[in-house]
Amino acid sequence: MRPFSSYLLLGILGIVPSSLACSGCSDSTSPIEHIRHVKRMQPGAINATYGPTRALEWGQLNFLHTTDTHGWLEGHLKEANYGADWGDFVTFSTHFKHQAGDMGVDLLIVDTGDLHDGAGLSDATTPDGKISMKIFDKVEYDLLAIGNHELYLADVAYQALNEISTYWGERYLTSNVQILNQQTGEWQYIGKTQRYFTTQNGLRVMAFGVLFDFTGNTNVTKVIPAKTMVTQQWFQDALNHPEPVDIFIVLGHNPARGGNTGSTFPIVFDAIRAVHSYTPIQFLGGHSHIRDFAVFDSSSTSLESGRYCETLGWLSMSGFDATNSGFSGINPAGVPNPTRKATQNSTSPFRYSRRYLDWNRRTLEYHAATWHDQSFHSNSGLATTAEIAKYRQQLNLSAMYGCVPQDYCMTCAPFNSSGNIFPLLSDALAETVVNKSRKDIPRYIIANTGSVRFDMYKGPFTYDDQFIVSPFTDSFLYIPEVPYALASSLLGSLNNAGASQKRNLGIMPVERDVCVDPPLRNLEVRHEEQHVSPRITRRQAVDIVPGYTTSDDFGTDGDDTAHSSIPYYEIPDFFQGKGSFESSQPDSVDVVFVDFIESDVLAILGSDFTSNNVSYYIDANFTTRDYLPLYVKNSEVFQAGLSNCTVT
Repeated sequence: MRPFSSYLLLGILGIVPSSLACSGCSDSTSPIEHIRHVKRMQPGAINATYGPTRALEWGQLNFLHTTDTHGWLEGHLKEANYGADWGDFVTFSTHFKHQAGDMGVDLLIVDTGDLHDGAGLSDATTPDGKISMKIFDKVEYDLLAIGNHELYLADVAYQALNEISTYWGERYLTSNVQILNQQTGEWQYIGKTQRYFTTQNGLRVMAFGVLFDFTGNTNVTKVIPAKTMVTQQWFQDALNHPEPVDIFIVLGHNPARGGNTGSTFPIVFDAIRAVHSYTPIQFLGGHSHIRDFAVFDSSSTSLESGRYCETLGWLSMSGFDATNSGFSGINPAGVPNPTRKATQNSTSPFRYSRRYLDWNRRTLEYHAATWHDQSFHSNSGLATTAEIAKYRQQLNLSAMYGCVPQDYCMTCAPFNSSGNIFPLLSDALAETVVNKSRKDIPRYIIANTGSVRFDMYKGPFTYDDQFIVSPFTDSFLYIPEVPYALASSLLGSLNNAGASQKRNLGIMPVERDVCVDPPLRNLEVRHEEQHVSPRITRRQAVDIVPGYTTSDDFGTDGDDTAHSSIPYYEIPDFFQGKGSFESSQPDSVDVVFVDFIESDVLAILGSDFTSNNVSYYIDANFTTRDYLPLYVKNSEVFQAGLSNCTVT
């Protein structure tokens, strides 16, 4: 079974490209000339037209955070806001490690899972991640956690055990995820349950890696619910560790904030607080594909850093001294420092800052303080960039299938409008999901909107885009000759299922991945004392382009680069195509649907239909990853202009 995307969070925000052209998707802006830097990033990638203007606040303990990269290690070749590649991040993280050492402070680099199912570099191999993991490993991470996308398939799960866990050792934390040992038949943890370590400057850390209570995993893996995990002896022993703990770090593929998000971080928070009332607890989350920062109490906050190599999260904190820690470093001088208390009237010594960095070279160069210094390049970063280009060529990811005539977005335009991707995909389903022996029989083809992971942009549609837009491999099943009156109401019944019913179906609501700001929820946050960092101002005659406009528990100043907001429109859980309807109301139709909702379709259709009525509509090998490229290759609209198709 594949996910029905991520949990629907209150107030999710996101992103569309800065060159967004579809009517109604963005504010009008003056034309922007994009300058290509072939020797920077990936060949053909576009750099941002402007960037940040504020230096980062450095504390005694600092974090660089990535999550939900989903194989986007080449960066976003068609989006200026996110054009940096993994080689640029290798260079940047190396610079920052050195800078932290020079300042006498600590920097931890953290990732919280979901390493593939999203781009060709990770998904065009068997198993997923065979090549991309070699690239990912170039960054010197201090802590990592597993994501649910490492657990859908048995071969990928064993890859996590045999390759990822083996490579990262004690840094790879899977506190509530086990796998079946193929030799002994016993359950074992994929990674380590916890890590106790001391930072370079003397901070004594206890770290856990906690996945949300995921139930769609392959049966060779086991996800232990957080409520069970916190009662296990190993966890209780870790809470009562014989050596001092200055800070608990809880990383995990888990939404940063509690409430109705599905996050299990609050369970872990309560368990730690039951033993350690005042020790700081820092959460670093993921899964919901948003930028977010939540306050748990006066000494505990939680950061989430977006998705798809669009965001690099930054968190810093100070307040450690000889009375509450083993910290032996200093308060960094010559740079802004964190000044915000987590809650109003806090008596805690800890102060925080957070920032969400756009994933582009202009941003990375600015914060590495090498804006005019070509030494931003490092040998390891340049080698990584070259390696990505080599593998992309080997996998033929730039092979062009067609030319997209305009931008099509998931949620920036009304669901049935010409700028929305789903009317196009409905046509694609109707045209390409065809059993030749039944091609003249009317059919409904139902798919879930959660299977669509990204927008389509004007310009080349490549082999890579096949994975970017629809990476999952769900087969199409069908039930023949369903009475029209019953079949015609099926889509509505699926979309009208209540939240509890949807969970029973084993699906999750589609993530709201663009346009909406999360509302402020923690009323204790004292916005009247927000610190305005000293600004490094550069004169820039630029237009503000669409992008992230985040609101979180610290306010609205978290985005490192200013953007205009983007409209957001609700989309249903399912959509459908209609094929071979000679009559508007035929007597019966074939009902075609993605495989993992078979039981739900049967439940809605009633007792007259059973699994004996269900079979593959085409064959098991034709999946949701295949119908769109087939449509593009055979569409006159997408073949027009193919010889002169460029990113605009």
